[in-house]
Amino acid sequence: MIIDIPSTSASDVARRMVELRELHGAVALGRVLTLIVVVEEADAEDAIASANHASHEHPSRIIVLIRGTSRGSARLDAQIRVGGDAGASEVVVLRAFGPLTQHLQSVVIPLLLPDNPVVAWWPAEAPAVPADDPIGRLAQRRITDVAGCKRPIAALRDRVAGYRPGDTDLTWTRLTLWRALLAAALDQPPYETVLSARVVGGPDNASADLLAGWLALCLDVPVTRTKASGVDGLRSVRLDRESGPISIERDDDELAVLRAPGRADRRVALPRRTPADCLAEELRRLDPDEIYGEVLAEGLRRQAETGKVTRAKAKVGR
Repeated sequence: MIIDIPSTSASDVARRMVELRELHGAVALGRVLTLIVVVEEADAEDAIASANHASHEHPSRIIVLIRGTSRGSARLDAQIRVGGDAGASEVVVLRAFGPLTQHLQSVVIPLLLPDNPVVAWWPAEAPAVPADDPIGRLAQRRITDVAGCKRPIAALRDRVAGYRPGDTDLTWTRLTLWRALLAAALDQPPYETVLSARVVGGPDNASADLLAGWLALCLDVPVTRTKASGVDGLRSVRLDRESGPISIERDDDELAVLRAPGRADRRVALPRRTPADCLAEELRRLDPDEIYGEVLAEGLRRQAETGKVTRAKAKVGR
């Protein structure tokens, strides 16, 4: 069910939601959090679809904020989605115009679920310091995604400078499977020290930068970050040891090849993760992601100081 409410107020939207619960049985019981999504009009439906997907694991009240033109008089258009149009949640889409675009927090506060945690998500461009943003101040967790920005590497630098406990980024979340595979590979004999590492990915792939920083932080070895032109995403990782390298090389969007000395090559599942999958993972925890913070604060610096950055064409060596 989709209900449009043009030229309204936040208090009127809250009243209409109460009426829906009374008339149609759409209840807020079982909602575990409020998810605030700050997004541009062009990206709104994709963001809502991802939030709806994540809501099957984390039933939520989803408040989608779309900033319209700042010209003209103040106006708030709303849309309420419940039932099949809202996954396992209830979705409120708010479009603000005029001076109201500078005071989005004022239209959000009346709609927050009482006594429930608040998570803010910027699927694309985000404030330089999310914790200092008016919406960010309402949230225990603040989720960004530099991959959705026009300049991902520049946006990653903003995340480094503006990090506060409670921040995380879906570019980091996309590395969960890579990190698990690398940890499992090192947990097999022979248990040798890693001497150096190499990460290959596209020039603008911030996940590759974060993975290089994580390896530099955890292994305390030089890590080369190779920016391969013509490569989409994160391509491969190699860990050099005395007996020979361990490597993981993704050859398509679903599978990768794991190579290790003395063992046959093995194909492993390494699918590209969708924003919906990454969002669902991040909503499982509301405490600060300390490892992510350490990678931003220390790992990227270590990689820059002890490793190096190289450039290559799309075809890179093992």
